[in-house]
Amino acid sequence: MTATPRGLRSLLLSDRYRSDKEDVVQTFFVPAFTVASSYSRAVGYFTSTSLALFARGIETFAERGGAMRLVASPHLDEDDLVDIERGYDVRAVVERATLRELEQEQPDTVLDGLGLLGRLIAEGRLDIKLAFVQQEGRVGIYHEKIGVFRDDVGDLVGFTGSSNETYGGLMANFESVEVYRGWFPGDGTRALRLEADFQALWSNQTPHLSVERFPDVARDRLIKLGDERPHRQLLGTDNALTPTPTRASEPTRLAIPDWISVRDYQREAVTSWLGRQGRGILKMATGTGKTKTAMIGATQLATVLRQREQPLVLLIVAPLTHLVDQWITEVEDFGVKPIAVYESSQKWLPMVEEQLAAARMGQRPVVALVATNASFAGEKFQSVLARITLPLLIIADEAHNLGSSTYRSALPTNATYRLALSATPERWFDDEGTDSLTDYFGPIIFELGLGKAIEMGALTRYEYLPRLIELNDAETSLYVELSAQIATRIGAGDSLKDADPDSPLGFLLRQRAGVLGHAEGKLAAVREDLNARRDEWFQLAYCAEGRRPAETGAPPGPKQVDEVMNLLGNQLHLSAHPYVSETPRPERKVLLRRFGAGDDLRALVAMRCLDEGVDIPDARIGYLLASSSNPRQFIQRRGRLLRLAEGKERAVILDYLAVPPESTSVNFNVERALLVREFERANEFGKLSENYEATLQALRPLKERYQLMDM
Repeated sequence: MTATPRGLRSLLLSDRYRSDKEDVVQTFFVPAFTVASSYSRAVGYFTSTSLALFARGIETFAERGGAMRLVASPHLDEDDLVDIERGYDVRAVVERATLRELEQEQPDTVLDGLGLLGRLIAEGRLDIKLAFVQQEGRVGIYHEKIGVFRDDVGDLVGFTGSSNETYGGLMANFESVEVYRGWFPGDGTRALRLEADFQALWSNQTPHLSVERFPDVARDRLIKLGDERPHRQLLGTDNALTPTPTRASEPTRLAIPDWISVRDYQREAVTSWLGRQGRGILKMATGTGKTKTAMIGATQLATVLRQREQPLVLLIVAPLTHLVDQWITEVEDFGVKPIAVYESSQKWLPMVEEQLAAARMGQRPVVALVATNASFAGEKFQSVLARITLPLLIIADEAHNLGSSTYRSALPTNATYRLALSATPERWFDDEGTDSLTDYFGPIIFELGLGKAIEMGALTRYEYLPRLIELNDAETSLYVELSAQIATRIGAGDSLKDADPDSPLGFLLRQRAGVLGHAEGKLAAVREDLNARRDEWFQLAYCAEGRRPAETGAPPGPKQVDEVMNLLGNQLHLSAHPYVSETPRPERKVLLRRFGAGDDLRALVAMRCLDEGVDIPDARIGYLLASSSNPRQFIQRRGRLLRLAEGKERAVILDYLAVPPESTSVNFNVERALLVREFERANEFGKLSENYEATLQALRPLKERYQLMDM
């Protein structure tokens, strides 16, 4: 009698497996491995753990001489993506990323799995390829998850579904697969289709996908690991690679990191805030550590609440996504992983609801949320906020932004504790908005001005070098024309205070400011200053927004940011990069890191994007081409340059002031008003500099001519 072949058809396979009902690896993968002769798998991300997960339960399969093919997507980080977009060789970047994954420190269970795969590669029974989306010069992630088993008699089983393919994913340890048995009516077509999809993928015939052979250097690393690791059996179970509880536990309590030395003024600020029942405004100069001061305060509050067996919901609101990212890092430093509330609510809403529920049940002492202003004010997050009955602390970063009519109505009335942070909490031309902030958060309970911060060594000293730039005839004429139109608008009842940026008056004000900011003479002056400092690193240039204004009917001029980039790169041959609103978020992080490293990027050329909250302490030299008369804006820019950094003794600020031409027939009062706008900034910058006398001497002739000696 002939024995019945023992193959895939002999297994009692279900059409679906989920970890909530069974051990998926033990009940599906291991039985299939015991009878299959080939295994093809696309696993999504290529990480050390995804590769090791591939090894669960394959010992028997390996011993029987089974052959395997594996396709994964290289785990590219932001540096890799930026390099590819700049034209670096994609294969070289992929090789670097793959090797980086294999060289990371991993637990023994992961290394054992990798070692087994390394031995299979050495024996020629495992082949790996890497797949990624490549279209129009950009690279994306291939994240499909399919698999196919074949046996010696030709039967096949196809499957699709999830797999815990990152180390963090192992915390949940959940598997789910849909199975298609080739000999079942209806299943056969699907199983064959999955096999055809994999074959097209393996042979690099899938549109928009690029499939490359596994880098030799990474292959050799796995083979070496196979030689080094002991031949220990890797359990064929779902939890074969689950981290030990000590590694898997997520910190949920706030604690001041050991490496932070709390400064006396930070302690004073926190004590003052707690003494006001956890309400108030910290008015602290840019660069003096408002963020850490706030987190110290939140930690102290959480400690008090924990003693009362109460949780804390910590809500941090910041105006921009890159500030949210910075806050997330800060909160993590204090021991809690926060939820980022921006972009799609599908990403954050389930996590927010889950953690709030855990806090209500006493299972979580701190829930930390960091939201952009826009997401904070959105309908979905406001609905969540309205239902919170737990102790709630709201920390508002750059709090002056929340004084606008759009945002102040979104401030939660159920927040027991409130803390506002700003170097300039007073809103420019908006007393009502300023008052609303004080009404909600409370008064200014601690103030640390720039002068005192420099004196105590919390900020660096600086020199201030004003450069007087005469407007040319066309610019002077346009400035006068715009001033007349503005005066007409105001005379007709328009208010400067309520001028909407998109209103006719707002447009005129922007155009007039643009005339000063884009004054053509600034380029020649900044070229001379840059050339004199061509050997210096850590330089910032703040450019005027938009394009150079032109007379009615004429096309606008070029963008100043482009002109300065051309000056730095093409004329002076200095390494520089723009940092503007169009710069992608991942690239911004890379640029700031390269700039701070001081090895291949001498200058950043910015247009507003470096105004609020960006931490670039290494910046030492600043060129202010934008003639901002908004105190908040120029104070923020100065603050970027005065942060402390290793080896930084002082900063230098070069400010390009637009002034009337020496011989002009322009109305005296218009000329005088122009100078008032520029001199207010010069006085603010000059009075705390190390060379104030030199600033006064430079400005004195014009002050005398226009009767401005009282400034």
